[in-house]
Amino acid sequence: MVTAGTVLMAHNVIYLHTTLHGKLRIWRRELDRADLKGNEQLLDLGCGRGAVLIEAARRLPTGHAVGVDLWSGKDQSGNRPEVTLANAAAAGVADRVEVHTADMTALPFADGSFDVVTSALAIHNIPSPEARYRAVDEAMRVLRPGGQLLIADFWPMARKYAAHIGQGTLRGLGPGYWYGGPWLSVTLLHAVKEP
Repeated sequence: MVTAGTVLMAHNVIYLHTTLHGKLRIWRRELDRADLKGNEQLLDLGCGRGAVLIEAARRLPTGHAVGVDLWSGKDQSGNRPEVTLANAAAAGVADRVEVHTADMTALPFADGSFDVVTSALAIHNIPSPEARYRAVDEAMRVLRPGGQLLIADFWPMARKYAAHIGQGTLRGLGPGYWYGGPWLSVTLLHAVKEP
């Protein structure tokens, strides 16, 4: 019984660390690795309250960060566009952030509209595999040639997205992005759209 309690406590501590600190630190690192120039147009799929969207906007002094979400409270509490915009204002990046209510399986943007598309643990919330693949296809459609796709999701999902688009590299994001333990680890799919 002591062992089960210890495992449960460790699971909760790791989960809290990831939620409060780990995922943000890792997204800062990944956005730095993307080598943004500062003038890019970036789209964040399933932006929620804006953690990745705002980190990206901080790196885009002459660019623009656009977030889309269906604003479901089931997936994230307090998930509303006005909360995301208030968070952007508090971070000092409101002038380069906008949000839209949109389904990531049918994005309301023209082909090649964005230099970078990000998504953090959002696509797996789509109920069917076909619709998840449609979201990945939409992400690739709105990317300009040479644009970067950065999707963080649980390992099995990220692997399937890479297989679906037939390209990209997969990299585990480490203990800082574990949701309780290595069995719920997050992997990054990084792909560059071919010209």
